[in-house]
Amino acid sequence: MSGRSLKAWREGLGSMAVRGWILDVYPCGPSDVAVWIVGEDGKRVRLVDRFTRKIYVYGDSEELEKLPKKLAGSKSVGGCRFTEKYADFMEAALKRVLEIDITDYNRLPFFARKLLRLGGYGRLQVYNVDVPVSQAYMYDKDLFPLAKVQVEESKDGLSYTMLDSVEETSYEVPNLTTMWLDVELKRTGSAPRFIDPLESLTVEFDGERVVMDGGDELQKLQELVWTVHEKDPDVIFTRGGDSFLLPYLAYRAYVNNALNSFVLSRDIIPLKVKRGRGRTFFSYGRVYYRAPLRRLYGRIHIDVENTFIYKACGFEGLVEVSRTCRVPLHRASRASIGSIMSSLQLYTAWKGEMLIPWKRHVPESFKSAWDLLLADRGGFIFEPKIGFHTGVFEVDYASMYPMLMLKNNISAETVLCKCCPDSPLRVPELGYNICVKRRGIVPKTLELLLKKRFKYKELMANAANAKLKHVYNMRQAALKWGLVTCFGYLGYRNARFGRVDAHMAVCAFARDTLLKTARLAEERGFEVVHGIVDSLWIKREDATPRDVADFCMEVSRATGIPLTVEGKYRWIVFVPSKVMPEIPVLNRYYGVFDDGRVKMRGIEARRADTPPLIAEAQKAMIEKLAPARNLQEFMERIPEALSILREYACRLVEGKVEVNELAITKRLSKRPAEYTHSVMQAIAAKQLEKAGYDVHPGQTISYIITNAESCKPYEKVTALPLIKEKTRYDRNAYMQMLVSAAETLLNVFGYTQKKLWEIIHGEVQTQLQVAW
Repeated sequence: MSGRSLKAWREGLGSMAVRGWILDVYPCGPSDVAVWIVGEDGKRVRLVDRFTRKIYVYGDSEELEKLPKKLAGSKSVGGCRFTEKYADFMEAALKRVLEIDITDYNRLPFFARKLLRLGGYGRLQVYNVDVPVSQAYMYDKDLFPLAKVQVEESKDGLSYTMLDSVEETSYEVPNLTTMWLDVELKRTGSAPRFIDPLESLTVEFDGERVVMDGGDELQKLQELVWTVHEKDPDVIFTRGGDSFLLPYLAYRAYVNNALNSFVLSRDIIPLKVKRGRGRTFFSYGRVYYRAPLRRLYGRIHIDVENTFIYKACGFEGLVEVSRTCRVPLHRASRASIGSIMSSLQLYTAWKGEMLIPWKRHVPESFKSAWDLLLADRGGFIFEPKIGFHTGVFEVDYASMYPMLMLKNNISAETVLCKCCPDSPLRVPELGYNICVKRRGIVPKTLELLLKKRFKYKELMANAANAKLKHVYNMRQAALKWGLVTCFGYLGYRNARFGRVDAHMAVCAFARDTLLKTARLAEERGFEVVHGIVDSLWIKREDATPRDVADFCMEVSRATGIPLTVEGKYRWIVFVPSKVMPEIPVLNRYYGVFDDGRVKMRGIEARRADTPPLIAEAQKAMIEKLAPARNLQEFMERIPEALSILREYACRLVEGKVEVNELAITKRLSKRPAEYTHSVMQAIAAKQLEKAGYDVHPGQTISYIITNAESCKPYEKVTALPLIKEKTRYDRNAYMQMLVSAAETLLNVFGYTQKKLWEIIHGEVQTQLQVAW
């Protein structure tokens, strides 16, 4: 049923009811919100609701009293009134604030800045300003994406009856129809450009593939519009849809004077030609780039090259975080997991009458140099004992940091609170007091995530159906990412409800917990082989799995945090530093569990910048070593692993390698021109920029090494999109990588790079001489 027929129906009969799932929510007018429902009967229904967006002002009482008069006659204000809210989340006291009804969503940011000017930039603060309208609507109505609801439509607007719960783990998801969209261009240069004519369009749906390559460009575009509206998919997948594909199609429609009719949304809203700018941001010591969002209305567009959560946890994981954190699907697919997680905190604050600060920053409490040395230390680490070990058990705390935050009520407003200076709840080592009178926003948020994740893990363990087990695994993995970022956001300078002191408090509790666990392990005769943040590797000659399980239960009771057995290793190797062989590397090891699972951390096969061929070779070597039961069997299998090394070395020398197998992928930390040294990713980035590609800090660049020893930087590497048939790779450079990867595995057993070169030298010497 279309929006027009609904309107006619409403005017004629006065009310109606729709039962189904919420697919999409977005503003469709100055103060209207469109809601798309996937009906139980299979129909897609568009409803419109009137929603008044409210913001709040708090600050100097004198200025606040004058404000209503100053706002009189403003076209942005539909009304205002004084009310009481929790304006300062650091204080558990209601404040008198001015509530303002906004008449036009689009004017909200400009109006908020006007309010700050009226208050002299400092005397007034504004709240609830930058929460997206779609999220504010769902917070206000207590809705979430893909919630099953019954919607009553009347002249007074929409009213909802929930048939679902955000806490539900066995929820029903509607049968969403999907389509893949791809384009081919008639390239006029190395890089695809908007001026390149359209060659063909390809769509895939229900196992059917349709190629649109007949007629002129306008006919192809019209056929695409017709096909999308005929098949009517709920979700359209693209590769590069945000960064290039959709803006390119919009531009080609503009060139053909067909932009106004080039509509891929369910709503009659044409695509925008404007390319827009992406966003470069810094997170956990790395620079990231996110392309601008290309929105479809009434459908969900997912660009698989511009999404984290979909790549990591699939569509099931995306649906889970979207529902749980109340973020629309299209936004959840592109947002960082931290932004998604913060939405749940915003909802918690919203429902608790707590105002959401606009770019609020809570300063860190003053600390002396000694206080900083004591407090700012992160997690605890036991240095690994270099070498080969058997009979090692790995025990892990389940969601240790989130559990500590929940158990100890750690949040920005509860650590060093003013209301409980004599609180009995204290932070180990630091002595910070923690509030006992109120529950923090962060613990309230974490409770739902932890409860659902533990339930999914339980369901996954008991599920007999492999498909269902996979679904539960993707959902719990998505929630795990959210739990991880909850801790990081406590110390993030731009977090609404973050504070460095709370971040340090969690680390202090974690250090205390791991040390207590290690002491309990040693009291029971276990040797601590390694420990890092929330995991311990322990062994005892006569230990059985039952002994370790009992130990975990005892520790869980003592600490209040579940300690679980990850598994028993058939063998595990902790590798040393290559620069200083007597020094262990804190998180670099490889091993095999009793059930045959291989675990690797920190070695080449786990690194994102390792060429696929090198990673494949290292994994193959480990597989040859995996069946060993003890050190003697391990040593006996090393020759088999070395045969793998020789096999890959011969492939490299003989040129029997595909270019993609040698691609090195690096992330740019700055603009190409800002690099002062000719590092390889900078050279590749400059090549792409020269060829016409858009290159931004935070993007990943793939290239192959062509001549590492060349004095001319542009000859050292070739960016992957610019590789031609005659491009040759640098065999020496890749051979060095291969040998280095083998050394990582076997150096502790006496196989240095020099020895490894000697071992493979004889077999490949002839080929080397021919090739080089």
